[in-house]
Amino acid sequence: MAQKVVTIYTDDLTGTESNEVSTHRFSLNDVEYEIDLTPENYAKLDAALRPFIGKGRKKGRAKSTGRASKALAAGPSAEEVRAWARENGHEVNDRGRVPREIREAFEAAH
Repeated sequence: MAQKVVTIYTDDLTGTESNEVSTHRFSLNDVEYEIDLTPENYAKLDAALRPFIGKGRKKGRAKSTGRASKALAAGPSAEEVRAWARENGHEVNDRGRVPREIREAFEAAH
């Protein structure tokens, strides 16, 4: 049997589907944000921020910690949680983010 995987990209601002959606990161008040936008909506974001960026002081690039937060990075690895989940009857994917419910069940058991 053949499978067909369809990926639909949507603009986070409008919900519009597009093949041209890309992810953009920015931060404000020490909070980092990530948003998926079409080129048109990215142009709007850029135009809105440009006057502030032009007058702001550069502090260098933000250090990337990957997608995992520091709290998750300090805890058990995803592989450890997946192994525990399978041994305890939970369904969990081989790849990707471990669902919050699985991590919470792991923490409650330890």
